[in-house]
Amino acid sequence: MKAAKYIAQVILLGVIAALVYFIYTGVMKPIDFDREQEARYEKVIQRLKDIRTAQVAYKSVYGNYTGSFDTLINFVKTDSFPVLYAEGSLDDSLAVMQGKIVRDTIYIMVRDSIFDKGYPFDSLRYVPFAPTGTEFEMQADKIMTASKVEVPVFQATARNFDILTGMDRQLIINLNDLTDFPGLKVGDISEANNNAGNWE
Repeated sequence: MKAAKYIAQVILLGVIAALVYFIYTGVMKPIDFDREQEARYEKVIQRLKDIRTAQVAYKSVYGNYTGSFDTLINFVKTDSFPVLYAEGSLDDSLAVMQGKIVRDTIYIMVRDSIFDKGYPFDSLRYVPFAPTGTEFEMQADKIMTASKVEVPVFQATARNFDILTGMDRQLIINLNDLTDFPGLKVGDISEANNNAGNWE
């Protein structure tokens, strides 16, 4: 009789332990997912900001954006900015009379002025955490604003299924169902939004 009671208690303890485990993992699963998602988003957002920085630099030289990562990366690695070098003030009439005002255009390499030394430029196109070789989708165009002004626009996007590769598939599906755009993007190809990111 005692043996049967002891066995029943052991089984009951086992059932309780299993229930505690399943409740704990059920509660922690979405919390862990959110933490990992936030960490991944942070890296992808930084890469999108870097793409935006490169695109703005490209536009300052060429007057428009590019939809090609090959063009953008080549620009960052090999091109330069014209910068006006100014010495003295044109408001200083004595300096003007003495010819001490200097104005000249110098050129600064793009890679040295907008990114830290050693930045991996060739990885600019790739979505962090995504399967190897997965690139951001990038487009560039010109659109007409409501005030009838043509402006250049660009957009770079990364989808949640790429960013969250290897994570809980059902939670990713639920996340996608809750948002208009299932992922992260910077800029907008259909409207001039000052190159804002959808996380801002």
